[in-house]
Amino acid sequence: MAVKIRLQRHGSKKRPFYFIVVADGRAPRDGKFIQKIGTYNPLTVPATIQLDRQKALEWLNKGAIPTDTVHNILSYKGVLYLKHLLRGVKLGLFDDATAMTKFQTWYAEHEAKIASTNDTHKKAQAAKKVYVPVVKKVAEVVEAPVEVEAAEVAEAPEAPAAEATETPAE
Repeated sequence: MAVKIRLQRHGSKKRPFYFIVVADGRAPRDGKFIQKIGTYNPLTVPATIQLDRQKALEWLNKGAIPTDTVHNILSYKGVLYLKHLLRGVKLGLFDDATAMTKFQTWYAEHEAKIASTNDTHKKAQAAKKVYVPVVKKVAEVVEAPVEVEAAEVAEAPEAPAAEATETPAE
């Protein structure tokens, strides 16, 4: 029996919401599952992921195979890195406390990076909102010179005649 960690789709049409489940590989996508270990909502910005890290780690250690999307989610949440560190502990490369400090430092850096990305996204959204009024102001400025040019066109015949007489003299 091949056990997989995969997504189970819920939600209405064009509004997906997923449960992250551990299921038999032969079971249908939205069918029977062994255990629910989290949720994934791709519609929010950034995507919302709720995951029980301990349960996911237990199933990975038991041999469950994640699908590609779930693999990316587990990597994003640090479960695969934690599994890697715990394997190093099992091999005797370092102790459990060192592995946990490495994971905590990685997790803190990762959260800071995500927070900065979210701030950049919010600034970009704010810039888009400011851009619309600027276009309207430019449109008003363009309309004013058009009226001035109409007044200059009436005076324009004198200016080209003066320029025409200067050009042959040179």
